[in-house]
Amino acid sequence: MTVQYSPLDAVHRALGAKMVPFGGWEMPVAYPLGTIDEHLACRNHAVIFDVSHLGTVHVDGADALDRLQWAMTNDLTKIGPGRAQYTHLLDEQDGSVLDDIIVWWIDEESYDVMPNASNTARVRQAIGGMDTTHERAVLAVQGPQAIDVVNAATGDLGDVGRFRVRRATWEGVPVTVAGTGYTGERGVEIAVPAAHAADLWQAVVGAGAQPAGLGARDTLRLEAALPLHGHELGPGISPLQAGLGWVVAWGKDEFRGRDALVAERQRGVSRVLRGITTDGRRPPRAECPVTIDGQPVGSVTSGNFSPVLEHGIALAFLPPGVEVGTDVAVDVRGSTLSGRVVPTPFVAKR
Repeated sequence: MTVQYSPLDAVHRALGAKMVPFGGWEMPVAYPLGTIDEHLACRNHAVIFDVSHLGTVHVDGADALDRLQWAMTNDLTKIGPGRAQYTHLLDEQDGSVLDDIIVWWIDEESYDVMPNASNTARVRQAIGGMDTTHERAVLAVQGPQAIDVVNAATGDLGDVGRFRVRRATWEGVPVTVAGTGYTGERGVEIAVPAAHAADLWQAVVGAGAQPAGLGARDTLRLEAALPLHGHELGPGISPLQAGLGWVVAWGKDEFRGRDALVAERQRGVSRVLRGITTDGRRPPRAECPVTIDGQPVGSVTSGNFSPVLEHGIALAFLPPGVEVGTDVAVDVRGSTLSGRVVPTPFVAKR
């Protein structure tokens, strides 16, 4: 596979970022201050992420809505132009999640569909459209001060409501701004033409946003109990198992994978996604076995140290009957972490 690079690659390297492969791209995992510092900066102030590795498939035309309605689980008619929606693309045979997606409904017949990094071709095959990923960069500014920082840098790009979308200009450059993100904090995501990405990045950093990498993005989304494709979603994992039944518009007569999902709803799920907290600073990790009274009951899908809570947290698939408050043990390379099942999110969304 050919490695792909963000339009901001040189900016990250100049800042001393540690670069890692991710979904076929080389992206920054952390800058010199480190993941925990970046994480806390997002919870307390504002950070800026480069999320240009996410795909963009532009779909337009009179039949665009019908194509998206058939392909995706959610119902776009619940919103309208100028809004964004979280949705799933399912496997037609078993109803498992091929990708989880944000759709930016830009105007009456124009949509930007945002797949995960490695799934752009799969999503385009399902919905058609044009892959515009390499024409733009996407900057995500997140944190309680994110809107103020963006406005200080740009004038008014931050003035977009949660899950709202609008076209705007900055320094004469056309951009698309959405009130979306992946941290549990307030924020915006800005799609900017690739040639102008570095200038916009520098402006937002100059206004006070701290650069943050994929490491902090992962710990932030885990504290917010947001799923990551390949961990909480993917082959063999349905929206119902992941606790995301609200993403499914059961009232739609037809969408990919609907029959399989209806059958699963009728028979009941075999496992459900739960939150686990563990004692101490040593983190649980993905694929670690989970036991109750010495009996295997499931495995961790994502686990890490929570910089806010200062102990381990994890998401895990467990039997449906396991209740909040149940004591569990997590086996991490031969050591046992004591823990318990807890409600999610681990850190309240703001």
